[in-house]
Amino acid sequence: MKQKITSIFCIVLMPILFLGCKTRLKVEESTSVNISKNEVLSIINKVNTHWQEMHPNPGNAFWHVAAYHTGNIEAYKVTENQQYLEYSKAWAEKNEYKGAKSNNKSDWKYNYGETDDHVLFGDWQIAFQTYIDIFTLEGKKDPEKIKRAREVMEYQMGTSAYDYWWWADGLYMVMPVMTKLYNVTGNELYLEKLNEYLNYANSIMYDAEAQLYFRDAKYVYPKHKSANGKKDFWARGNGWVFAGLAKVIQDLPKNSKYREEYIIRFKAMANALKASQQPEGYWTRSILDPEHAPGYETSGTAFFTYGYLWGVNNGILDKKTYVPVIENSWTYLSKVALQDDGKIGYVQPIGERAIPGQVVDVNSTADFGVGAYLLAASEMYRFANNND
Repeated sequence: MKQKITSIFCIVLMPILFLGCKTRLKVEESTSVNISKNEVLSIINKVNTHWQEMHPNPGNAFWHVAAYHTGNIEAYKVTENQQYLEYSKAWAEKNEYKGAKSNNKSDWKYNYGETDDHVLFGDWQIAFQTYIDIFTLEGKKDPEKIKRAREVMEYQMGTSAYDYWWWADGLYMVMPVMTKLYNVTGNELYLEKLNEYLNYANSIMYDAEAQLYFRDAKYVYPKHKSANGKKDFWARGNGWVFAGLAKVIQDLPKNSKYREEYIIRFKAMANALKASQQPEGYWTRSILDPEHAPGYETSGTAFFTYGYLWGVNNGILDKKTYVPVIENSWTYLSKVALQDDGKIGYVQPIGERAIPGQVVDVNSTADFGVGAYLLAASEMYRFANNND
């Protein structure tokens, strides 16, 4: 009797179990990342709710606060949590949908500066990304929300200067502003000037051999070297560029004459960064010299993860090549950087380089790091959703 029952089990149930195994294997082959979209959604809500509850008052429109909002808007897009959009709208309204607030164009500057006359400095212009997103998400009904963005950027494009983007961070801060404004105005000059400014940035910061960016001209090798005499490529600086390229490519028209050039640069960076990922999934602060400033770092890692995920999700990066990179970095982001209460740790503080001996630990967090994390998590949600 026992033998008969066993035979029936094998005949009836084994094909079902085998089918289930095949389905599971097929899913694993197609994604490699063993995570569901609901898990990612839970992480996004945990992280963003924690940040907003801890920071109920809107900050200013300077780069580090504005960088958080670029991630918050992406979190809103995938969660449709109205609270997230309202949080960014309250911030935008508090800042009058402006960056630096000077109205005297003769005083406008684009060297480093935190005062209201530095209207042309990219660290103040990044806020325009979120203002344009709010305008678009609300159906393009209120042009007042992008009035200042257009005024500033169109004034800038009317000058003869081309050296506005003299530091790597600026490529994330402002390149997407140009493509977003092109998409709402149809003004081709935004794309022409983007390319002109980017060519200048490439001429002073891009290293063709390593296919990575120095933070700015001060850090170009061999004038500046890492602790062990190597080229010193700052992780977050390259994260700004890699993520900025992803945002620009996604907003460019398909027939743009610059699209293929930017994709080639994006792919080159993806390949270069892949080789320097640490076994635990993160990138050290000095990308090619791990001993210069060793240990976990979340902001650069999150920006890289966002770029890789966006590239794979949109068929620009090869899935077979880069899903293992994503799997590794997501493990770090979700298991090490993310804390039980939703805090994001191991974010290198505000700066411009990898600093030997600087403490970056579980308590090191920052608005821009959370923004980068939300970008990565939102794109991971899309990845998981596509492969469910």
